Amino acid sequence: MKKRLIKMALSVLMMICVSACSGNAETVDENHGSSAIISESEDIEAESTEETILSEDSETYRTEEVDNQAAENNASFDETDIGETTMIMKIGDTKVNVDWEDNQAVAALRDMAREGDVTIQMSMYGGFEQVGSIGQSLPRNDKQTTTSSGDIVLYSGNQMVVFYGSNSWSYTRLGHISDKDEAGMTELLSNGDVTITISME
Repeated sequence: MKKRLIKMALSVLMMICVSACSGNAETVDENHGSSAIISESEDIEAESTEETILSEDSETYRTEEVDNQAAENNASFDETDIGETTMIMKIGDTKVNVDWEDNQAVAALRDMAREGDVTIQMSMYGGFEQVGSIGQSLPRNDKQTTTSSGDIVLYSGNQMVVFYGSNSWSYTRLGHISDKDEAGMTELLSNGDVTITISME
């Protein structure tokens, strides 16, 4: 009888131990499962963050690419615009190369030419120049100047003077005809009154 009781007690004790071990195993499994879910969630968040960063980097690159293209287009436009706004001069039917000054008088003359050809009826004067009315006053910055053949100046604010000789007076410089020497300028200007045309090319 005692042996049976001892066996029963041992059986109950073993059942309790088995039950406890089983509970611990389930707890471990549950904890492991929770850890796996948390780890998987963290991995997804990390991947999402990386994708966001990559997306932002890609967008930044595209924006920079667009900005660079716009800058190139603007540069191209500026070069074209400069090429289309070259001011030229003709004496009679002869086109001459002019190195224009960079000043307000030339800028105003260029604005006039943009609106239409500027035609100036010139008259011989003094045996060394031809002078004619521009038709309106231009900004002036007169300085005592000794001119030479090919010089183009503004006199009294509204007169253009082109030289085939030399003179000393107070003028605002407009430019210089660079492709004609003194003999060439004399041939153009010393044989009677001429018409000068300023236009855009």
